[in-house]
Amino acid sequence: MDVLSEVLRTVRLEGALFFNGEFSAPWCIQSTRSSDIAPYLSPQAEHLIIYHLLTDGHAYARLLDGQQEELAAGDIVIFPHGDAHLLGHGSPAIPVDALPVFLKHFSRELKVARYGGGGEATRFVCGFMACDPRLSDVFLAGLPKMLVVHAVDEPSGQWLEHSIRFSAGEAGESHPGSGLVLSKLSEVLFVETLRRYINALPPSQTGWLAGVRDPAMGRVLALLHKEPAFAWTVTDLGRRVGLSRTRLAERFRYFLGTSPMAYLAQWRLKLGAERLKSTEESVAEIAEAVGYGSEAAFNRAFRREFGGPPAQFRRDHKSTPAQIVVGGDSLA
Repeated sequence: MDVLSEVLRTVRLEGALFFNGEFSAPWCIQSTRSSDIAPYLSPQAEHLIIYHLLTDGHAYARLLDGQQEELAAGDIVIFPHGDAHLLGHGSPAIPVDALPVFLKHFSRELKVARYGGGGEATRFVCGFMACDPRLSDVFLAGLPKMLVVHAVDEPSGQWLEHSIRFSAGEAGESHPGSGLVLSKLSEVLFVETLRRYINALPPSQTGWLAGVRDPAMGRVLALLHKEPAFAWTVTDLGRRVGLSRTRLAERFRYFLGTSPMAYLAQWRLKLGAERLKSTEESVAEIAEAVGYGSEAAFNRAFRREFGGPPAQFRRDHKSTPAQIVVGGDSLA
């Protein structure tokens, strides 16, 4: 059982490649928080994860608080929490604000945007992942503000990089299905990066991502995420993964900082909140679907977690699809 796949299937990440840059040194661009550019890329998204894949050359990525990482061809840098950041090479006096300058290039056609001082070239492709921040928090909470992974260390990464290069090179030629291909490549690139990060965690690491890697805890988490409505007990879980009730509870708390049943209760409420936003199911139907024995019990738990009843939450989070126009093209 693969808990990461179960969670990502539930979260329903939606990705796209949106920028294809060819910059020459010296250059420096400043990208605002992802919440500022979300209306132009994915108007209905509650959270955007931004990333950049360098296909050629060198660059640096720097958070506004000063943390900096050097990048080379094949590196992917991800900003899981949507932090504002700088990308550059060389030392121009003033960074260029990416949003107004390159807004017309934010499209899925990936036409090349060129900029810089005429020196060493750096080429990169940028993408985003849209997700529900509540459901995604299980893995986002364990990620740093800036994450760098070398994408081509393994054959799978090399295939992915070549595929993205090829797709970006074909951009603008209106091949049937190219938008879907770019979307799927974006999603695969993000998942591959998560896998690399999890595998590289130190042995002493705790948290959800480290729990995923632990054989026993990974199986427990997979069971809870695969069948959240099942009437699990710690004894049932221990029997399924070959641990005593006490040992399972101890290891779960070591990695997750809470008990299995408290974790399950919180996940059920997050699932309920997502269904309130995305479906027309009644509160009673949602309560049953996520594992509550009665609508009243779901209402009480939901009010404690979200500060109000499910019906109010639904009213507050239902929205009309927006339409944003960028460079003459609708991104709705």
